[in-house]
Amino acid sequence: MNALKTMDKVGVDPMQFRRALGNFATGVTIVTAQNEQGEKVGVTANSFNSVSLDPPLILWSIDKKSSSFPVFEQASHFAVNILSGSQIDLSNKFSRRNIDKYEGTSYQIGAGSAPILDHSSAVFECERHQIIEGGDHWIIIGKVVNFRDEGRSPLVYHQGAYSGVIPHPLLQVKDTEKVEDLGQMYQGHLHSNVCYLMSRAFKFYQTDYIPKQLVTGFRTSEARLLLVLGSGTASSKADLPRDIAMPMREVEQAATILSKDGLLIETDGFYTLTEKGKKTAHYLFDIADSHQNEVFEKYSADEKDIFIKILKDIAGIA
Repeated sequence: MNALKTMDKVGVDPMQFRRALGNFATGVTIVTAQNEQGEKVGVTANSFNSVSLDPPLILWSIDKKSSSFPVFEQASHFAVNILSGSQIDLSNKFSRRNIDKYEGTSYQIGAGSAPILDHSSAVFECERHQIIEGGDHWIIIGKVVNFRDEGRSPLVYHQGAYSGVIPHPLLQVKDTEKVEDLGQMYQGHLHSNVCYLMSRAFKFYQTDYIPKQLVTGFRTSEARLLLVLGSGTASSKADLPRDIAMPMREVEQAATILSKDGLLIETDGFYTLTEKGKKTAHYLFDIADSHQNEVFEKYSADEKDIFIKILKDIAGIA
C-alpha cells in the first residue's frame, strides 16, 4: 500500500510502466476495417482480449491520435487477425505509418467488408458493438459474427521483442530411468524389434522438434516442403510426396499457401524457392540442425555417421 501511495503522489513513469506491462506476454494481432467509401485500415495491436462468451464479445484498444481510428469508428465491422509465427514482417508492415499497408498483402474480404489476412493463426470477424473512452485510448468492443481457427502457432510479444510458443519444459515429462531400462520395461521381443524401436525413437525425437518447427508459424507440410526444396533432394513434383512423406494433395495445398506468401514459384511444373523462401528454408534448417546436434550430443561422430548410414540404407537413399 505504501508503494501505491507513493506512486499516486509522484506519478507513474511512463517508460517504467510500459516496461512492467511488457512482462505480460501477449499475442500479436492486426485489426482491419473498411468504411463505405472503401478506405481500408489496419493496425498492429497486442491489446486484444476476450470479454464475454454469451454474447461472444472481444475488445481491443487504439490510440486516440491514430489516423486509422475514424475508419474504425465509421465501419460497421472489423476483423481481428491473430498473427502466426511466420508473420513478423506483416506485423512490422502494419505498424508503420504513411504507407500502403495492403499493397502486396494477401487478403480476402469478410463481414462488413473488413479485410481478412491470409494464413493467420485465427481470425475473428466482428460487428462494432461499442466504443468506450479509456484514457489516451479508445476501447473498441466487437460482437463476433464469424471466426476461423487455422491451427498455426501464434506470434508472441514479450518485453518489446517477438517470441514464439513452445511447451513449457516442466510439461515435457521425461523419466530417463525408464528409458534407460527399456529392456526391463517390455517383455518379449519388442525391445529388439527394429520397426518398433524406429517408431518409438521417431516419436520421442519429434516430441521436442515439432514444437520448435511449429513456432515459426508454418504447418508441418509447409515446413517440410521448404526443407525439401531447399535441400534439392526432389528433382520433380512426383518426388515430393515421397520426400515430404505426405500425399500430393497436401503437398499442393502447402505449395499454394507458400506461393501466396512469396516463398516459392512454380516453373515448368516444379517449384522453385524465391530469395525469401531460401532465407526461410535456411532458418528452418538451423532449427533442424540445432535439434539434431542436441540429440546426438552424447554420441561420437563415428556413432552418428554409422546411424545415419544405416537409416539411409533402410530408406533406400544412395
